[in-house]
Amino acid sequence: MSHTTPSNKALVPFVSVDHMMQLIHSVGVPDMLRELALYIEADFKRWDAFDKTPRVANHSETGVIELMPTSDGETYGFKYVNGHPKNMSEGLQTVTAFGLLADVGTGYPVLLSEMTLLTALRTAATSALVARNLAPKGATTMAMIGNGAQSEFQSLAMMAIAGITHVRLFDIDPAATAKCAQNLANTGLVVTSCDTPQEAIEGSQILTTCTADKAYATILTDNMVGAGVHINAIGGDCPGKTEIAPAILQRGDIFVEYPPQTRIEGDIQQLDPDHPVTEIWEVLAGKTPGRTSDKQITIFDSVGFAIEDFSALRLVRDKVEGTDFFHPLDLLADPDDPRDLFGMTMRAKP
Repeated sequence: MSHTTPSNKALVPFVSVDHMMQLIHSVGVPDMLRELALYIEADFKRWDAFDKTPRVANHSETGVIELMPTSDGETYGFKYVNGHPKNMSEGLQTVTAFGLLADVGTGYPVLLSEMTLLTALRTAATSALVARNLAPKGATTMAMIGNGAQSEFQSLAMMAIAGITHVRLFDIDPAATAKCAQNLANTGLVVTSCDTPQEAIEGSQILTTCTADKAYATILTDNMVGAGVHINAIGGDCPGKTEIAPAILQRGDIFVEYPPQTRIEGDIQQLDPDHPVTEIWEVLAGKTPGRTSDKQITIFDSVGFAIEDFSALRLVRDKVEGTDFFHPLDLLADPDDPRDLFGMTMRAKP
């Protein structure tokens, strides 16, 4: 039975974790990543259509809870997301999320969805979309430093969208590397498990850092990074959390999603507030060049931005239409007379 057109217009499609997993398997992971990249690229190319603001963050000693809103004037979207690195030691997810789309004209929600899985997919799709535009031509190998929940998505997206064939894994926890290597077996990637980050970087044209600790960490030191590589820095995503040595940032050309947010949360929080950066939407829209030489170091200082979540929710909304991959949720009061909310309540008395 299709849930596409509920008889009660107040029912809101809700995509659960189980529904999202069904959708992913129905589409296939590589195609899901490619389609996400297409939606993200399309929205970045109409950057000026969106309301933009740094995410609203509530920080605590153990982590952060954030709201990420945006609108293109017709549809409004937001994501609720947390980041709690200490959760991993307690057997909990470091990041959880859900998101919503609403019609700007009425204010009514049109989709509610889990976004823990979807965020991992959209982050990977964004990384690979940017790498396709910034990485050295013919790049085949990525170093994946940090083999936690994002690592498989990142690796598969780089294969599906940026064309890599080899991934070299490193994590300070060998069990995480073993997990990632096992999950990537039989995917078509050639996987090498490494004992040090230096070993992982050997022969890699793309260096992805994705670590969880909320600390001023230096995952990549200056002497580890040679000319001509593309760095995909996705782990530094809140104040006080970094991964890249400042000297590398000084040597490279830095690309970001939304500077007012990245200067607070990204690796560039270590630099002067007026240090030059390029907004990645300008590259995707053809307004400014990306990589300009073989020896250039390009750095994508990615912290995640609301438009990427908006794009991902748009894709899910389109994909679940005509399927059973959602549940009609009784989220909105819908009295026969909009003025008679009390009467509707009283008529429901047992």
